[in-house]
Amino acid sequence: MTRHAAVVDGTAVDTRHWIAGRRTESATTFPDSSPIDGRPLAEIARGTAADADAAVAAADEAFPEWAATPRKERARLLHAIADGVADRLDDLARVETADNGALLRAHQRSVMPRVAHNFRFFADHVRALDHEDFTTRASGSATGPGHRNHIAWDPAGPCALITPWNAPLMLATWKIAPALAAGDTVVLKPPEWAPLTASLLADISAAAGLPPGVLNILQGYGAEAGAALTAHPRVRRIGFTGSVATGRLVAAAAAPNLTPVSLELGGKSPLLVFADADIDLAVDLAVQQYDNAGQVCLAATRLLVEERIATEFTGRLTERVAALNPGDPRLDGTDLGPLIHPRQLTKVDGFVRRAVRAGARAVLGGTVDRSLGDLYYRPTLLTDVAQDSEIVQEEVFGPVLTLQSFRTEDEAVRLANGTRYALAAAVATADAHRAERITARLVAGTVWVNCFYVRDLRAPFGGARNSGIGREGGTWSFDFYCDVKNTVTAPTDGGGHG
Repeated sequence: MTRHAAVVDGTAVDTRHWIAGRRTESATTFPDSSPIDGRPLAEIARGTAADADAAVAAADEAFPEWAATPRKERARLLHAIADGVADRLDDLARVETADNGALLRAHQRSVMPRVAHNFRFFADHVRALDHEDFTTRASGSATGPGHRNHIAWDPAGPCALITPWNAPLMLATWKIAPALAAGDTVVLKPPEWAPLTASLLADISAAAGLPPGVLNILQGYGAEAGAALTAHPRVRRIGFTGSVATGRLVAAAAAPNLTPVSLELGGKSPLLVFADADIDLAVDLAVQQYDNAGQVCLAATRLLVEERIATEFTGRLTERVAALNPGDPRLDGTDLGPLIHPRQLTKVDGFVRRAVRAGARAVLGGTVDRSLGDLYYRPTLLTDVAQDSEIVQEEVFGPVLTLQSFRTEDEAVRLANGTRYALAAAVATADAHRAERITARLVAGTVWVNCFYVRDLRAPFGGARNSGIGREGGTWSFDFYCDVKNTVTAPTDGGGHG
């Protein structure tokens, strides 16, 4: 490891910024360590306001030519980046596992393939992006009927994208791909706790032929580099995924410049299990909520189980969770890796300790597993929790689930909707009519019925309430990353003029 480069599990990673198609350094660096065993991985360039200004200037300079690049050519380059991701899939998977502690097999089999898919999907979608022209028919218009309306998605300008550490590259490309496809240029501020794969993406994009300045990577802390980006007057879109508290800061920084923001914030999703559900399926769904050590914004961490099956459900769930194998995420047999950072472990443990002091019962877990390392937290299930308690109301972002019971549909919906979050929800029931009734009443951006985490990129994604602002995915992404324009043309025969 040197000041400018590191070798992570056999892969060389440049730790400087990527601005205007070249590597640049800062006066100082900050350390990056692996959550698996605490070993130092790299020294990362610590971006300043001046670095942020240089990155935005590069994006701004590259914007006119990139915006004028035909959609077909933009799509070709995005497919070339996807090819590069596919070629380096194993490198990306191993580096990201070392950097954020998520399971290597998940990175290899699903997460990194999804990175490539993000680029391919939005490349194909922009080529087909169109809205059929329509003719004004309504009487009462000052100009009368017969005028043609043409909808266009015009590139908006430089975008500042700030993304989290739980799935760093996949969540970054969920924003980068539509922004680039739309004709925007990008400055990405990757997470300081897991920045390495973003740097590899810079190398991949350059090898694919992406012009200098179209994609820029600004390393650094959120309070420094991130804050400078969100307040920058030449940034025309801000995409942020992270906590509610930071989301408020991002929105406040954007407000003086009236910069449009897309905020995907916290979650405290419920899983409603009705007595008529396939109980094996319902238990499977509940176990999935421990994926990535519970560090998933969508995770249905609040289990709401119909009272008459609650005892059986709890018994089956505890058996399944007790059989999970925590350990080194690089090993195939591991089911649960570490938390990302000592601060995250302290946060998670604090939530659980306060909940137990308030009367909650830890049916499973509730402690740190020091036998595996400093950042391993035992999968935890808490019962006897009150609806207004902190553990039910606040996002923990760790392997901690709560279980409450209900008697009626009304009570189930009241509990499900009873937090300030509304990112997602899941329902387990064999009754299709009940599923329709319940899902219609749930407040959430995404609702799954008898499944979980099925994500089609054509569908809108985002949250209600404190879970965020806006929707991305499919055409919704282009609605955000573009200036949507309507051109109205008068009839050529002179009709429609009074």
